[in-house]
Amino acid sequence: MKLSSFTKDGRASWGLVTENGIVDLGKRGLAPTLRDFLAQGDLAPAAALADSKADYAFDDVTHAPVIPNPDKIICVGLNYHDHIQETGREETPNPVLFARYAGSQIGHGQPLIKPLESDQFDYEGELAVVIGKEGRRIPEAEALNYVAGYACYNDGSIRDWQKHTHQFMPGKTFAGTGAFGPWLVTADEIPDPSKLHLQTRLNGEIVQDTELTLLIASVPRLIAYCSTILPLLPGDVIVSGTPGGVGARRNPPLWLRDGDVSEVEISNIGTLSNKVKAEA
Repeated sequence: MKLSSFTKDGRASWGLVTENGIVDLGKRGLAPTLRDFLAQGDLAPAAALADSKADYAFDDVTHAPVIPNPDKIICVGLNYHDHIQETGREETPNPVLFARYAGSQIGHGQPLIKPLESDQFDYEGELAVVIGKEGRRIPEAEALNYVAGYACYNDGSIRDWQKHTHQFMPGKTFAGTGAFGPWLVTADEIPDPSKLHLQTRLNGEIVQDTELTLLIASVPRLIAYCSTILPLLPGDVIVSGTPGGVGARRNPPLWLRDGDVSEVEISNIGTLSNKVKAEA
């Protein structure tokens, strides 16, 4: 199944994405939000409505981040060898983690915001892992059983602000810089995320291209590690890291500009597309 969050006529909701459009499951009373629905622990009520008539065409809603209100968004840095090499940093024995705030996120088709304060706005195509049930100290061998599904993520980064201190956070959570969508594909359709292929394009040109087998810390490893720190909850998001090819490490650097179109495509999931808008 494909599940998404959106607003329509000022009303926030969520639903099932079909070939014919979106079936509004919030309006049908399954749960107030997609996060609430995942917390119920049973996807069957949504699946049962797969043949329902669509309420809206996919492009007739305003797409929200897949999970607009997660308890936490845990981002992973330096999780591909080629990205470590291009940054000149050393591989660490454990994952490099930082937080992104929910308020910094946008949905599919919404503008990525280039802030007034910087001209160093960079793209980072990544796989987002959405947790489906609560767990603490989850064994790596069981970790995929805790996944609700997967989505595309563009972890847009303000590079000069990222370098203000040793902490990544200032450059990683500017308003409107984290794109999350276009929908969640449920885990039953992706039994092994390591077999996925990720590609980032800028104005149609390929800028990142990788297989998820090349992740240094695999999805199960990330879930096990993060859940050791604190319980993972339904709707939590782990953004698994970006491959090499980021704009900051090109010569000359390739920064996002007003009017650019950034796309993150992951096989068996879909394409997240966002146009860049510079703050006036």
